[in-house]
Amino acid sequence: MTYHQAVHEVPIIFENCERPTTADKFDPTLGGKLPEEIVRKELNLPDLPERDVVKHFINLSQMNFGVDNGFYPLGSCTMKYNPKVCDEIVSMRTVTDIHPLQDPSTIQGALKLMYELEQMLCEIGGVDTVTLQPAAGAHGEFTGIHLVKAYHEANGETRKEVILPDTAHGTNPASAAMVGYDVLDLPSKEGCVDVEALKAAVSKDTAAFMLTNPNTLGLFEKNVREIAGILHDAGALLYYDGANLNAIMGKTSPGKMDFDIVHFNLHKTFATPHGGGGPGAGPVGVKKKLEEFLPVPRIVENKGTYSLDSNKPKSIGKVRAFFGNYAVLVRAYAYIKMQGGKGLVSVSENAVLNSNYLKERLKGSFELPYDPLRKHEFVLSGRPLKAKGLRTLDFAKRLLDYGFHAPTIYFPIIVDEAIMIEPTETESRETLDAFADACEAILKEDPELLHSAPRNTTRRRLDEAKAARDMIFSWRAYEKKLQGGTGGQ
Repeated sequence: MTYHQAVHEVPIIFENCERPTTADKFDPTLGGKLPEEIVRKELNLPDLPERDVVKHFINLSQMNFGVDNGFYPLGSCTMKYNPKVCDEIVSMRTVTDIHPLQDPSTIQGALKLMYELEQMLCEIGGVDTVTLQPAAGAHGEFTGIHLVKAYHEANGETRKEVILPDTAHGTNPASAAMVGYDVLDLPSKEGCVDVEALKAAVSKDTAAFMLTNPNTLGLFEKNVREIAGILHDAGALLYYDGANLNAIMGKTSPGKMDFDIVHFNLHKTFATPHGGGGPGAGPVGVKKKLEEFLPVPRIVENKGTYSLDSNKPKSIGKVRAFFGNYAVLVRAYAYIKMQGGKGLVSVSENAVLNSNYLKERLKGSFELPYDPLRKHEFVLSGRPLKAKGLRTLDFAKRLLDYGFHAPTIYFPIIVDEAIMIEPTETESRETLDAFADACEAILKEDPELLHSAPRNTTRRRLDEAKAARDMIFSWRAYEKKLQGGTGGQ
């Protein structure tokens, strides 16, 4: 074990302002190009030389763990490969310098790019049309369930329920409830949808069934066509959560599986790392019968000219300002273009290969619930740890000491002491073997070592319950806390 995270004594950047500095400050008017009267002086920002600002953030970055400095096997919330060329492309002035209020005639290139991205996603998802507006996966769900509601209301129906399997992502029930639906939880059978239980649950009140395929256990729902038939026979819709789309690209599609609505996680599947609160994009694709309800404006092409059409009387309206998160859309466009169809198939094949290789390496050391081949991810049970008085949390924290980010733990809840691992398509066999070696070595260690892990990181184990209940998100809240307040925003 040679890993040890960098440690720097880095004060909060506002605290640096209290000491004198040798100024290398720049003229805020940029040599008079900006009129002095529009340069704001009242902003409460650190007044520091550039050198100190750069040093501050570089040091912080060295005390962190990310997709660029190590293996990040976070299941479900895929931390995929993010080619740096995509960052370079979105930094081009042709991307950064356009304004969303420009007349459409002056942004034909941007509209063409988004129109073509819609067509690409239609082909990948097997749907008839796509909107790029939703800002993230959960926002895509929220938009999709609004489409469900609009569809049924247009048919003169007021349906009350959305059904979800117990392997569903946590945002699924939240999205359905926020649109006003009652949520029915459907128990699984051998890790997949219990078709007989679904038949019993579906009624004239069922608006939709939200399903991820492959599901959060990494299992492919082989009965999906029968599931679709059950829903459609009852007049309900089948919704596809695209979180795990990276496992099936080019092999099949939600459309071929008879899903009616699909959301894509561009930030997880196509070149923008997920997590950290950064911008995402959750486009929604639908079959033809739902097209008239999509958000406005729609991008329209006529003889090579692109325009925006908001004249859609049955639309659910706007769900996002302007075009959505444009930079994420450009990254996805560039990534798909660079990969091509065969490249996307290889992405899925390698993700599934890596997942199953690692599963086979580790299933003898942990418990593996359910036996079938996995897709992009797999879920182990950490129950063998219990015999030593340990929990999955202890194991995950100890992995940090070996230089690996912890996998997702305690999800899905149907697996006791769950450890969800997703190695993604770009990891080498050497990395996978090193990770498996670390996992096996940890199981043989003194339990006390695991109880006190991590030891080699910048910060030791945090009080996670306190962190969740006593959140401080800003400098202003921190100051308030220091003065005896309660923190918060």
